[in-house]
Amino acid sequence: MDTGLHSRSQHMADLRAGLRAALPEWWPVLAGLALLFAPTFYSLFTGAWIGEEQGHGPIIFGLALWLAWRKWPQVLAATAPPRAAAAGWPVLALGLACHLLGRSQKILMLEILSIILVAAAVLLVKRGAPALRVLWFPFFFMLFMVPLPSEFVAAVTMPMKMAVSWATEHILWACGYPISRSGVILQIGQYQLLVADACAGLQTLLTLEALGLFYLNLMRHPSAFRNIGLALFIIPISFSANVIRVIVLTLITYHFGDAAGQGFLHGFAGMVLFLTALVLILSVDSALQWTSRRRDGRAVPAPVEEVA
Repeated sequence: MDTGLHSRSQHMADLRAGLRAALPEWWPVLAGLALLFAPTFYSLFTGAWIGEEQGHGPIIFGLALWLAWRKWPQVLAATAPPRAAAAGWPVLALGLACHLLGRSQKILMLEILSIILVAAAVLLVKRGAPALRVLWFPFFFMLFMVPLPSEFVAAVTMPMKMAVSWATEHILWACGYPISRSGVILQIGQYQLLVADACAGLQTLLTLEALGLFYLNLMRHPSAFRNIGLALFIIPISFSANVIRVIVLTLITYHFGDAAGQGFLHGFAGMVLFLTALVLILSVDSALQWTSRRRDGRAVPAPVEEVA
């Protein structure tokens, strides 16, 4: 039997056994969390998470849960026997306060932050600090769900939209299209397109940064050069993916009309954004791997032959 396949099968068996053993202990807690946050998730799935700006939220949350589920055998191994941490209670109080304030005042940032704080507090109370150390990345990853203050987003987004609009204009002009630009408004043929915040904003950059960090966590490269290089390249990758998305939308509008650009194909352009980003991440990772191998190859001295 293949060693990798056997290892994965053993991991799944350990995971199922661990979940079965933990179910009697955890089901009251999970039921309480479900009752507490059901209204919040209903509001998210019928409001913010169906829009473009926060549409990445369920993806981030689902991936974080998958990462936590995947690491659960390590949590059980690191916390046998379970050790409660007193620090969990003040964190729980802070999380519940954020939830109360966020729900009553309709502050989305506090509502989402409360989910993370309460979950971390429950883990601390039930399993202690070692469990939180094992699951630090899923909790850090969930921070990408938290929306930033609108004033900060507006201040950072405008220069980004200007840069994406400028790049789109020059690329399409070089390709022979009749395009001009005024600020963040593109004029191509008889159509005018406004580059919106969702098409080239800070939130898209953060979403793609989360995608890159998730990829790094999944791959677990031993090379620091490769990890740091890929993390730094996420910013130009995000910019390039945004430019490609706006170019696709502009060309759809120019060739098929305004209705096509604002309809189903507009959503399709969003998928193009993330597919492009994924392809670019994989390409850059492959290039960094090739560079790292060349550097390691040069670092190894050639064998010295003895002369008789």
